[in-house]
Amino acid sequence: MSWTTPEDLRAQVQRLWDKGLLLGSLVEGNPLFPRRLALKGPSSSELVEQFEQARTWIAELRRQAHYRMVLREVRHPILGANSIPDQIWVDTLDDATALISKCQEAKRFGELVTLTRACRPLILQWLARYPLRASELAEVWPLLLEVVAWIQAHPSPGIYLRQVDIPGIHTKFIEAHRTVLTELLDLTLPPEAINLQAVGAGQFCRRYGFRDKPLRIRFRILDPRLSWLPGEADQDIEVNHDTFACLETKVERVFITENETNFLAFPNLADSLVIFGAGYGFEMLAKATWLYHLATYYWGDIDTHGFAILDQLRVYLPQVQSFLMDRETLMAHTQQWGEEPQPVRRNLTRLNEAEHELFIDLRDSRWRSRLRLEQERVGFNWVGRALQGLSGSGLP
Repeated sequence: MSWTTPEDLRAQVQRLWDKGLLLGSLVEGNPLFPRRLALKGPSSSELVEQFEQARTWIAELRRQAHYRMVLREVRHPILGANSIPDQIWVDTLDDATALISKCQEAKRFGELVTLTRACRPLILQWLARYPLRASELAEVWPLLLEVVAWIQAHPSPGIYLRQVDIPGIHTKFIEAHRTVLTELLDLTLPPEAINLQAVGAGQFCRRYGFRDKPLRIRFRILDPRLSWLPGEADQDIEVNHDTFACLETKVERVFITENETNFLAFPNLADSLVIFGAGYGFEMLAKATWLYHLATYYWGDIDTHGFAILDQLRVYLPQVQSFLMDRETLMAHTQQWGEEPQPVRRNLTRLNEAEHELFIDLRDSRWRSRLRLEQERVGFNWVGRALQGLSGSGLP
């Protein structure tokens, strides 16, 4: 029996809710109601053949509230005249939300609409488009509107987020809601107050004219003769990227490694320093033009992501060479092979021939699927021999 049940009717209204149409109508005033629901009942032959089941079906529909049933009369020479459901109507939004037990959610959303219309009407279009997201944010919505109001009153403030002074709102609140605040601010701020080149949650401060925490670069001077710190202290130094860009060093070689242990254990090397890398975040090195004229080596994992990082680094430092990211190193450490979670599948255009061949072998699972050799698994005896092989790389 495929006759429409009360559960089917509720499911039809639930779909309207899931699409945001019910709540959206509170913003835009769309005339969704009265709305006719789809109804399939017994045919004339089924009414005769399954008369008792049909009576039970009608009784179940009658027992339900929050919709209106329109009947039609059916006459039959044996059964006589009978009234059966012909149409089901939901007359109001209140009936619809009651039918699916969403009255409280609808009431709360209506309060958000009233508040937004009173103080930030430009945001109403966002509420109409994303009503379910707004419902999830109902508890913090007034605070979000306060943040928007503050930034509207102080466009491109030129201060750190920590300096935003809104009673009851902590900096962490703004940071935690950067995605939705970006959408709301883009609707409310004038174009000149938005840096359209800054995209993504990580660029929130740049996009709206706040000061960003300075990027910091950590490095070690590997040649004791060039030490900056007194005594025999380890030359482990961290500076912001602007200071790094202005450094005056006498080094001739720079190594970049992604692993902190390798960074800390990197052996002394004449006329050299090592930088603790930051994955794909090499923009911070772009201002350090003094790097452009030095021999530069990148030491990453032997996996597809390691080569993707090398490929991106060459956007900023085209002269960079790979270090210990070769077939010989990979094959010398078969006992240390691991698995890469999500290999890179795209083509990489800045690798040299040997690097590209190894990348293709890894990507296409020549030896095994998702093969990787993490840089920290390369033995330091192997590292020492590789450094000795570099021209003029004596250990001071």
